[in-house]
Amino acid sequence: MIPVRAICTLGLMSAALASPAWAEVGKTREQVRAEFQAALLSGDVMANGESGLTLRELRPQSYPSPSVATKSRSAVLAELKQAQLAGDALAAGELAERLNEVNPTAYPAKVVAQGKSRAEVKAELREALRNGDVLASGEVALPLNQLHPSPYAHRAVMRADASMASVSSAMATAH
Repeated sequence: MIPVRAICTLGLMSAALASPAWAEVGKTREQVRAEFQAALLSGDVMANGESGLTLRELRPQSYPSPSVATKSRSAVLAELKQAQLAGDALAAGELAERLNEVNPTAYPAKVVAQGKSRAEVKAELREALRNGDVLASGEVALPLNQLHPSPYAHRAVMRADASMASVSSAMATAH
């Protein structure tokens, strides 16, 4: 007597083999060889050993570098002139400071976007602590609500209920 499990397994296997995915025609031997030769020439084949690097990464001097989009000379000169006028070009010397950092009065002041107030930042921090949306200390790199879900579970339900209530009230006012 054949077990039921064997019959079910054979049935599933025959259904999987009859699916259209198996009916697709693969690449020909010549196509695979051509792709492999192209990969060899470009260095995109894994190198021997356990390095996990491609031939191009292992010996970049042996393979042509990929083409890089270039700008015209006039476009580069225009960008340089604009950077010099704004003071964003590097100043001469070894400090690697920009012109507007060396002599800030000679260049227009940078416009800084208005940030949040101290009270707003503190309120956001309290909310994140309450919801467990801050990273746990140590090497885990997970928020507290994922590392210890049980203390924060009821807060997630309350947030979901509140968001559903706001959505339903918005829909009610829209009609």
